[in-house]
Amino acid sequence: MTLTVKLLLIATLILSIIIPFGYYLLGEQSKKRYKKAIGANVFFFFGAFVIAGIMLFGGDTVHAAEAATQTASNATGFGYLAAALATGLSCVGGGIAVASAASAALGAISEDSSALGKSLIFVGLAEGVCLYGLIISFMILGKL
Repeated sequence: MTLTVKLLLIATLILSIIIPFGYYLLGEQSKKRYKKAIGANVFFFFGAFVIAGIMLFGGDTVHAAEAATQTASNATGFGYLAAALATGLSCVGGGIAVASAASAALGAISEDSSALGKSLIFVGLAEGVCLYGLIISFMILGKL
């Protein structure tokens, strides 16, 4: 990858971060402000991925030996991406589950203190989702 392409990629990623935050901070003061800010963040985030993908995978032809190393490099990169997604998404899901289970558990404990053991089991099961994602990411990293 040439220096120009790397600089364009870095500039695109920086702009994909700066523009949505500027829109969020300087945007109009209304109730729909947060929805618009999230929409702008999602648009620029995935737009940066599309531009980065075009820059990385499009372009000049590669010889056979270079193609093999490029394929191995891509496979390793996608493996790291898969491990990150496994951990990140499982932790987001576990966080949502713990938020729901813990708030319900606190309500049940405030009414009847004997429900502590039963409610902690459900909170622990929700936390287990995060651990499963972490184990899967370690398994993926072990294969790289």
